[in-house]
Amino acid sequence: MTPKRPAGADAFPRKKPVEPSVARHTKEEPLYAALDLGTNSCRMLIARPRGNQFQVIDSFSKPVQLGYGLEASGRLSRSSMARTVHALQVCRRKLETHNVTNMRLVATEACRRARNSRDFMRKIQRETGLPVEVIEAEEEARLAVISCAPLVNVATEQLLIVDIGGGSTELVWIDLEDVEPAARARAIIRLGEGFRNPQPGGARVVDWISVPLGVATLRDQFSDVEDDQGRFALMSWYFEEMLADFTPYADGSPEAGFQIIGTSGTVTTVAASHLGLRRYDRTKVDGLTMTSDQIDKVIHSYLALGPEGRRADPRIGKERHALIMSGAAILQTLMRLWPTNRLSVADRGLREGLLYAQMVRDGVLTPEGMNGVA
Repeated sequence: MTPKRPAGADAFPRKKPVEPSVARHTKEEPLYAALDLGTNSCRMLIARPRGNQFQVIDSFSKPVQLGYGLEASGRLSRSSMARTVHALQVCRRKLETHNVTNMRLVATEACRRARNSRDFMRKIQRETGLPVEVIEAEEEARLAVISCAPLVNVATEQLLIVDIGGGSTELVWIDLEDVEPAARARAIIRLGEGFRNPQPGGARVVDWISVPLGVATLRDQFSDVEDDQGRFALMSWYFEEMLADFTPYADGSPEAGFQIIGTSGTVTTVAASHLGLRRYDRTKVDGLTMTSDQIDKVIHSYLALGPEGRRADPRIGKERHALIMSGAAILQTLMRLWPTNRLSVADRGLREGLLYAQMVRDGVLTPEGMNGVA
């Protein structure tokens, strides 16, 4: 349960659009797949490169609750594994239908922590034939970072990227001060090669941390607390305690040029609620900027609804109502601690990072043509 960061990471700075989905493709176009098997959900994208971005050909998302009961037992349960294998069989059929051969299929925190993870990987291979691999927290953080590159403002000098997952939350602090403004988004993409040994004039990872608390694991920590508002307060306090050693701005908070980008179902749900969307619209959410006051207003409305009200609220949805308050506790804590009152919303994450990384590696997508947000 100890937060992780790479050896030798500093504690503070030394110096102060994914394209819309399409339904068809030709045989000549290379197809890539990315699958994220998380603590709560199994999600996959199939896409093709297009210019400096990519087009989504097909997608899949299913809540499998793989980490259900993991906090108590330290193991993945039989029912959770069965649900997950069923979801992966659907993914396999999609991959076969589209004849995808370029793919990266990864599992994250639940499979990193479970004592029976190796047995589960063998079960997946045996029953689906899919090459799912468990990745370390640092790689998960890198992939989340590069997925957000298109949302980096050209004026950003200090960047914090936050990825709130089901089983863990990754925070990465990046110094862009020495990078030419027009090249900052491209510099973020290059961090996919690793957080250590930054190139002169490139982006530098000041510090990063993987907190073993996400929306599912934080909820499970306080599942025995019946009072709704009391449980929310305890979750906020506990998450803040886990961040005690992550203080990259210890020598003084940056007054300008700071940007925080949040990527997760929690962040996009809060954004959709702020916009009053009864039906989710990615084009309105991805890239949206929210203030701390706007975020607090939405979270207070969730608390006022109570568990039953949240369950019935179409802005939250049936699949997220049980997890939204633990995610909101993480989000509100972060906005309280960091030197900004604005959050850039990213409807993108690990899957997009996996796609970018594969396409850049194969030379079918180059970071040189990517520009940041003005």
